[in-house]
Amino acid sequence: MAAAPQPPQPHQSQPKPVSHSLLRALRWPAVAAALGALLIHNSMDSRADLKPQTRPAAIAPATPTAAPSASESALPRSVPERLSIPAIAVNAPFTQLTIGTSGQLNPPPADDTNLVGWYRDGASPGERGASIVVGHVDTTTGPAVFARLESLRPGNMVRIARADNTVASFKVDSVKAFSKEDFPNDRVYADTPSPELRLITCGGAYNKSTREYEENVVVFAHLDSTRRRG
Repeated sequence: MAAAPQPPQPHQSQPKPVSHSLLRALRWPAVAAALGALLIHNSMDSRADLKPQTRPAAIAPATPTAAPSASESALPRSVPERLSIPAIAVNAPFTQLTIGTSGQLNPPPADDTNLVGWYRDGASPGERGASIVVGHVDTTTGPAVFARLESLRPGNMVRIARADNTVASFKVDSVKAFSKEDFPNDRVYADTPSPELRLITCGGAYNKSTREYEENVVVFAHLDSTRRRG
């Protein structure tokens, strides 16, 4: 995926370039829909120029749902506040991510190792569609929030506390590592008829010459249950 060097949007924190690791950024090329096709990029400094990938269908921006759907067990739209993954000892707050003028998703700040980012113009966790959550695997200071993401297994639970005082619990279906050269955009980012979750970070070998990891790790999960907090 290609991402021309561009500054982040004014309200988004500028990630510091690092020589050790930054989350592979996401690129959404412009298409007919307001939200373009989502592409993944495994840059070390979030602004490297890589070979673009393409996908035929656009992903429409999520729209708030008026009420939960009985057939899909969907929740109304609500901002995620905290991510919990007991199997890998993750307990982290969220930050909201936006797409910059270059079409590249601004990653979470690199100076906070325990922070995950949610693409705020996509589906919220628990809402119908595939919700996108990203996090660093490491930084110059050591392991980060998604350092052990690849060790998750089918059946593990991912819980997301939302601003509307609900907790959406997702069950892991699979964990896959994909080469940046052959990333399955449709499989990862296509719209879904029921609430799903994608957790994404860096993976594979680290190429010192390009300052990039060679793969992306993607966790696929579906909404299993919901409850009220407190």
